[in-house]
Amino acid sequence: MQQESLKNKTIKGVGWSAADALLGQGVTFIVGLVLARLLSPDEYGLIGICLIFTTVLNGIVDSGFSNALIRKKEVTDEDYNTMFTTNMAISIVLYVLLFISAPLVSDFFHRIELTALVRVTGLILFLNALSITQVTILTKNIDFKTKTKASLVSAIISGVIGITMAFMGYGVWSLVAQQLSKQLLYTLCLWVLNKWWPKFTFYKDSFKYMWGFGWKLLASGILNNVWNQLYQVVIGRCYTSSTLGHYTRANEYASIFSSNLTSIVQRVSYPVLAEIQDDKERMVLGYRKVIKVTMFVTAVCMISLGAVSEPLIYTLIGTKWHEAATYLPLICISMSLYPLHAINLNILQVLGRSDIFLYLEVLKKIVGLVPIVIGIYCGIYYMLLTSIFTGFVNLYLNSWYTGKTLNYTFWKQLRDIAPSYFTATIIALAVYFLKYLVLPDYLILIFQLLLGFFVGVVISEFLKFNEYIEIKTILINILKNKL
Repeated sequence: MQQESLKNKTIKGVGWSAADALLGQGVTFIVGLVLARLLSPDEYGLIGICLIFTTVLNGIVDSGFSNALIRKKEVTDEDYNTMFTTNMAISIVLYVLLFISAPLVSDFFHRIELTALVRVTGLILFLNALSITQVTILTKNIDFKTKTKASLVSAIISGVIGITMAFMGYGVWSLVAQQLSKQLLYTLCLWVLNKWWPKFTFYKDSFKYMWGFGWKLLASGILNNVWNQLYQVVIGRCYTSSTLGHYTRANEYASIFSSNLTSIVQRVSYPVLAEIQDDKERMVLGYRKVIKVTMFVTAVCMISLGAVSEPLIYTLIGTKWHEAATYLPLICISMSLYPLHAINLNILQVLGRSDIFLYLEVLKKIVGLVPIVIGIYCGIYYMLLTSIFTGFVNLYLNSWYTGKTLNYTFWKQLRDIAPSYFTATIIALAVYFLKYLVLPDYLILIFQLLLGFFVGVVISEFLKFNEYIEIKTILINILKNKL
């Protein structure tokens, strides 16, 4: 593949992956605004507890096989069939275990209604297993257009279902119905659009290859998912389900930019970099460009989001979510590093070092004990503050091997992202104090957004940051092509 065609393929992949995030997640976000006004923080806290378990177990269902096949040069139908059969078997076993364990979850969190809620939401495991192979095939082919269509259809219809049930007074069950219908519709759309059908066969050699590469990623994924959910376990167990509801809402808004950008970067950069894994010099150049461009967008969006948190939350879902508005700035700062973590870990997978991947995950979780312990004994604010510090420690750990192998160290990465955080900080300072204006919250938010955009463009144009110029060039070329 020629460099230019790979670049075009990457831009196209990023475009459709971004469209997936903007359209599919955008619809979900709008639906969430309506539901947040109809439902209480306590009800969001209950669904948050249920999703702790489905999130962790979904990582086990995948088993790391999808990453193994995306990295593999030549993938056969035998590989896909083996992956599908294995995923389905694992999902059935895990659902049975979750069904049996549901009363224990209810006892732990002191909420009797969790038994039924956990058992119903657990069906997501089976639905997810049906879609994993389809998603892997599309990702391998850098075909995010099909995934975008599926995301959009499922988000719209499931949103209508959730809002309708909330208006009818079904409470937390409206959130359960939204989650289940969204995954069901997404899976159905993928099967219809992708037109790949399994043969329910199992091949030992295919499994051996996928397991050899994937088991370390599986262990890493389980460890990472469990650790990420520990924040919610601590909040749900040590505080109240209402506090957990506020935290999950703040976390969801922070994820609009951070997690979606991370997902876009992971989905596109992994298969693209995997194609040029034998050309180290070219891979490093692509690696640096991805980091600089991605982190410019992420830093500006995340830090600015934290600066407008109160007018934003009050305008969108009301003042009853004030507690969420106080959590959001801290979460935004911490999450702004997520794409950089993801890119470093993608490089480890591209280089085939899933053993280092696992080792780093274990080491980072030891570091991650600090905010967890502080959250238990000192409070949620101190937990969020400490997580910012541990985020930089974890970044140093994630970049250690890539720095050693590709000579792109932690300090070089910080230097590359410094212009992004400089711009983001200036924008945040410019807009933050507007919240003290004696005006309606929606007007304050509008003024903050307009001023932030103006300040960001002026700074970037004046200082001529390379990452800003790269983004501007890409957008101009896309616009020209459309016209």
